Amino acid sequence: MSSTVHHIGLARERDAAPIAAMSRRLIEAGLPPSWPPGRVLGHIRRSDSLVLAHRREGCVAGFAIMQFGDTRAHLNLLAVEPRWQRAGIGRALITWLEDSARVAGTFTITLELRAGNTAARRFYEALGYRESGRLAGYYQRLEDALTMARDLRVKPTLV
Repeated sequence: MSSTVHHIGLARERDAAPIAAMSRRLIEAGLPPSWPPGRVLGHIRRSDSLVLAHRREGCVAGFAIMQFGDTRAHLNLLAVEPRWQRAGIGRALITWLEDSARVAGTFTITLELRAGNTAARRFYEALGYRESGRLAGYYQRLEDALTMARDLRVKPTLV
């Protein structure tokens, strides 16, 4: 684990545009954007969503958006700027989200990722997430998604 000091906090309204830009570049590349600043801002303002920002050098270096339901939480987006990847930022964001879910009494987290994104798949598997299905054409009928889930009551085994 990296000894990096993590500067994670709740995203601010002014973070909506940088988060949307990161999503467009790092998550939605090659797809029509579906997370414009207004949608991100809506999640920042919603009481059932948690939007986190990791700040480095005065900028958003990583972010996560998770929405809470009665029995599950759904990780909508998570990204880290390439120059800050592999520094523990993604893991720190997930840890914060998982801790928040436990406090809320929510013990299952689900997510989707692009079927061809093997790096993201390995990242989530290392954190205890397991593939639970495949959604054909999920990404605007252009690309399949893998679904993954984690039961927070089960301690992950290291991959």
